[in-house]
Amino acid sequence: MARKFLYFIAIAIILVLAGAFALSIWTTEITRLAMVPSADFEDQTPLASNAYQDSALWYSRPGIGFEDPSRWQPAYRDKRGTSRLLPKHADPVPDFAVFFVHPTSYYNRSAWNAPIGDEDAEKNARLFLRGLASAFNQANEVWAPKYRQATVGAFLTDAPEAQMAFDAAYSDVEQAYDYFLGSIDEETPIILAGHSQGAMHVVRLLADKVADQPIAERIAAAYVVGWPISITHDLPSLGLPACATSNQAGCIMSWSTFAEPADPRELMKAYSGSTGLDGELRSTSQILCTNPLSGTIGGDATAERNFGTLVPEGDLSSGELLAGYAPARCDERGLLLIGPAPEMGNAVLPGNNYHVYDIPLFWRNVQIDSVARAEAWHQSQQ
Repeated sequence: MARKFLYFIAIAIILVLAGAFALSIWTTEITRLAMVPSADFEDQTPLASNAYQDSALWYSRPGIGFEDPSRWQPAYRDKRGTSRLLPKHADPVPDFAVFFVHPTSYYNRSAWNAPIGDEDAEKNARLFLRGLASAFNQANEVWAPKYRQATVGAFLTDAPEAQMAFDAAYSDVEQAYDYFLGSIDEETPIILAGHSQGAMHVVRLLADKVADQPIAERIAAAYVVGWPISITHDLPSLGLPACATSNQAGCIMSWSTFAEPADPRELMKAYSGSTGLDGELRSTSQILCTNPLSGTIGGDATAERNFGTLVPEGDLSSGELLAGYAPARCDERGLLLIGPAPEMGNAVLPGNNYHVYDIPLFWRNVQIDSVARAEAWHQSQQ
């Protein structure tokens, strides 16, 4: 399933590096040749049982301070174009802890898994966390682990080494998650979140470590963004329902973003040929689409309900929040459509696929939504 869906997501990442024009002239075969590792798969030695006690294995965790990319706060402009401080939440923010898994940041074909300490991969990961995990920065704790992620080329092949790379990456994520659980207060609600490859691992955490487990009662929400969840073939295995209302706790938010006119034919072809968590083909089953502007399943929300899109600078190192920048509506397939293509940068996939910007497009709403889920969880405990 991972290869069939993430082939186009891998290209999105390559777009960030190579630019749309260069990629547009590549054939599928050349893309695979350029990105799929030529090296033999090397078994990843399990990390020491106490490895994640070392703060060096975390991009974000309590105590890192100003260097923590998840704590970055962008500038803000309101609907009138006036620059000002971001409005504070009306009520005190409740306690909650976030476990965030970053997307693919390793593009080297010399290995199937990124080595811990790879300079380029870690630089890219920090950049992505700055734009993605920062949306959850109202949490009193944000944890984002380093892990031996599968290289981007692993998503472009059916070779058995690819699945071995995914399993190795997940093993690290699982170990980091277990350490996270043991490090936070037992009364603190949890938000699980990830994007792209990170979301793939969060899906597996939900299926393996949350569904039918006592910890499910502590999940305020799970944000599985940029990864398709089949309502029929995946959702029942995840242990949590979709978020049907904006004041619901213990539920899943998930969306994949396209501008219009959207041309998702290749993505839908890959999705329909992939296998769900129940072992059945996803086929034409509807993808879960929760609207980040309304916090509900499906629906249509105008741009006025978008309280802040994080519009990045060209190198993605910074950006500014602009209110009212894009609307959002879920279509019948389960894709999130945002109207005419907004200017976000040069990492838009063919077909108006805004995968790279799934969270930045709705940054402020995600921030507000995460607080609301935590509040709903605390209220449910009274």
